Amino acid sequence: MMRVAVIGGGIAGLAAGAALAPDAKVVVLERETALGYHASGRSAAMFEEHYGNDAVRALNRASRAVHEALGVLSPRGLLGVAFDSDAEAFDHDVTALGLVEITVAEARERVPILADGIVRAGYFEDAWDIDTDRLMQNMAAEVRRNGGAVRTGTEVHGISRADGWQIDLGGEVLQADVVVNAAGAWADQIAVMAGVSPIGLQPFRRSMARLPAPGELDVRKWPMLMGPGETWYAKPDAGSWIVSPAEEDPMEPMDAWADDMVLAEGLARYEAYVSEPVIRVEANWAGLRTFAPDRALVIGPAPNADGFFWMAGQGGYGFQTAPAAGDILADCVMGRTSRLGADVVRALSPLRFGV
Repeated sequence: MMRVAVIGGGIAGLAAGAALAPDAKVVVLERETALGYHASGRSAAMFEEHYGNDAVRALNRASRAVHEALGVLSPRGLLGVAFDSDAEAFDHDVTALGLVEITVAEARERVPILADGIVRAGYFEDAWDIDTDRLMQNMAAEVRRNGGAVRTGTEVHGISRADGWQIDLGGEVLQADVVVNAAGAWADQIAVMAGVSPIGLQPFRRSMARLPAPGELDVRKWPMLMGPGETWYAKPDAGSWIVSPAEEDPMEPMDAWADDMVLAEGLARYEAYVSEPVIRVEANWAGLRTFAPDRALVIGPAPNADGFFWMAGQGGYGFQTAPAAGDILADCVMGRTSRLGADVVRALSPLRFGV
C-alpha cells in the first residue's frame, strides 16, 4: 500500500489525509501539540458558496453535500449594509455575494443596532456557520479508522529523496512514497526543504476582537454583518460578538497576533455603522490566511518532483472547500479522474505557475 506523509495538521492536511486514508497508509504530521493551531483554529468559520473566485466556488459547491451530511452547518445568514457614500462598494457586494436588497427597516429587524445613517442593506440567507472543530475531528477520525495516524508535536527537520522520500523528524526518519505539503503559511518553506521550487505563497494577517454582546442583547440569531467592500465584519460567537478589521497585511510565516492599531482602526470603521459603541474588548487574536498569487488553492503534483504534492493556498476558504479539495488531492495522488472536471483541476494545479 502506498505510504503517504501529510505535512500539516490544519484543515488542509486533515482533508487530504481523510480523502487518501481508504487507499493509502497515511500519516499526518503536525508540529504543534494540537490540530488546527494556526489559521484553522482562528477562522471565522463561514460557508458561503459565492465567496471566492470561480475555482474556489466550484470547490464550495462540491463540498456542500458533505458538510450537510456531516451535520457541521448551522443557519447564520449574511447582512451587508452601506451609507450613501458606499454605493460602488455595496453594488459590488450585491453582485459578488448574491445579496438580495432589503429595506433598512428589515435589516434592523435582523440586527437592531444598525446606525441611523445606513441607507441600503442586502441579505443572503444561504450563509452558514461551520462547526470547524467537529469537521477537523471527523477527518482525523477518518484517517485513524483506516489504519492511519495523526501525530501532533512532530516537527519536520528535513526532507530528502532516497527510495521515495525520507522525512527527518529529529531522531526518527519516516519513509514515504508520497509527500503532501499542507503546511499552510509554511508550505513554501517545506517545498524548499524538499528541493522543490516554491510557489510564491503569501501569508496575510487577519485580526479579530471578541466584544460583549452589544447593549447586552441576545445576538445568537443575528446574521453575520459586513461592511461595504468587506472593510470589516462581525458575527455572533458563543453569546458574544466578534469583530474583524478584515485586514490583509502581508506577513512572514509566524504565530500571528493582532496589532493594536490595526484592531483599533477596524473597530472604529465598524462603530460608524452601529448605534452601540465598543466599550470593552474581551479578547483578541489573529491568524494568517495564505494565498497563491491568483488567490485560488494550489492542489496537485509539483513539476519535476515525483511524489511531491501541494495542498496549500487555502486563504480564507479552507473549511468551506475542504471536502472537495481533499477529493481532488486524493484523485491526483491516486491517478484518478476528478469528478469536478479537468478545467477545475487545471485551475488549481501547481503547473499553472510554471515552477
